[in-house]
Amino acid sequence: MAAHGRPTLRDLFDDSPTPHIAHPPRTHHRHFYVATDGSYRRDGAGGGLGAVIETRDGTRVARVSLPDTAPNNNVAEYRALHLGLDVLAARTPGNARVGVLVDHDDLAAAVNSEVLAGAGGDAEWRPHGVERIPPGSESHWRGIRARIAGFEELRAARIDGRENPAHPLANAPQDYAHVNRRADRCVLPDPIDTGTGETGVADDVRDGNDPQFPPPSRFENRASD
Repeated sequence: MAAHGRPTLRDLFDDSPTPHIAHPPRTHHRHFYVATDGSYRRDGAGGGLGAVIETRDGTRVARVSLPDTAPNNNVAEYRALHLGLDVLAARTPGNARVGVLVDHDDLAAAVNSEVLAGAGGDAEWRPHGVERIPPGSESHWRGIRARIAGFEELRAARIDGRENPAHPLANAPQDYAHVNRRADRCVLPDPIDTGTGETGVADDVRDGNDPQFPPPSRFENRASD
């Protein structure tokens, strides 16, 4: 479970805006959450990538902290999300609903635009050109897009960098190298009683059966840019 006094990724996700996508009542029906961050250093050394993955109930699945030499902060953020989604995909079933948390406005917007453009959506949402995808991030963006398509559902929330649990992992990879030595594992979230007498992941994603509601600030909000 989550450490005492530390908000779970689900808490942070539910309290944060999701660019282009309004929070419907079933927003918090994510099975897994991944928070990522990338850091850049002007001297070309000391930067890093960080990722934290949790289940819906706050159980930690993985933490990753790796040194990196990204040419700028934007590229570092895309590399970090690519890494986090790769790690997540290796530990979760393909029908997982995923909540992504990043502290980079353009990245969160690009992810949600890709979600809206995919699966029979409107291709006009898909970002084009270097004005949306930072130069040097193209290969990582292709990897991110592939991972987005591989999950049943995904959306991104933009969180405050001061609240991003992946921030210290990205900014001090030399201090967190030990987290990478932990054994790989796949953790499924605890089932939630839907009020129908049934429990399980399938019930958790069934529309209209969950008595829970999102925070008031997220209820019936309109989509915004």
